[in-house]
Amino acid sequence: MNIILLGPPGAGKGTQAARLVAERNMVQLSTGDMLREARRAGTEMGKKAGEIMDRGDLVPDEVVIGIIRDQLEQDNGAGGYIFDGFPRTLAQAEALGRLLIDMGENLDAVIELQVDDDVIVERVIGRAKEAEAAGQPVRPDDNEESMRTRLFAYYKQTSPLVGYYYAKGDLKAVDGLASMDEVAASIAKVLK
Repeated sequence: MNIILLGPPGAGKGTQAARLVAERNMVQLSTGDMLREARRAGTEMGKKAGEIMDRGDLVPDEVVIGIIRDQLEQDNGAGGYIFDGFPRTLAQAEALGRLLIDMGENLDAVIELQVDDDVIVERVIGRAKEAEAAGQPVRPDDNEESMRTRLFAYYKQTSPLVGYYYAKGDLKAVDGLASMDEVAASIAKVLK
């Protein structure tokens, strides 16, 4: 199965992706991790991405798609793939669709973790307080102002994907505010 996890920052995509990797032998394709790894490995696409990131610019879609293609060609994703953090725009969604077709793959489901923004902001602030109390490092963007900025950017860029995948019949909504186990159970139902 190949799936996309959609949802704003703090919705629990990473937590649920980790469970799917452990329980279903799926491969999580996080574009941020893949860009950093391609750069470290010195691949052609990685070098291009590194130059762009060094300038502080966003990596263009064709480079990201190239890195995803490289990853799909290298990996044996026997349990399927989880696209995490990609696509973020309609152009990326269309490019991913073309890539999967080119590689003889399908997109089986797009799972949207639906959450309430105020609850997410409180969750992130609470996570930061817990980390600080435990003497662990706190992410610099784990505060209310940064979180609201990240949410705004998510809705501006990524929310059109909800309508896009809904129109294609691929979108399945899951209550992202339920307990981690309940969210996992809802995702499992979608994947049956």
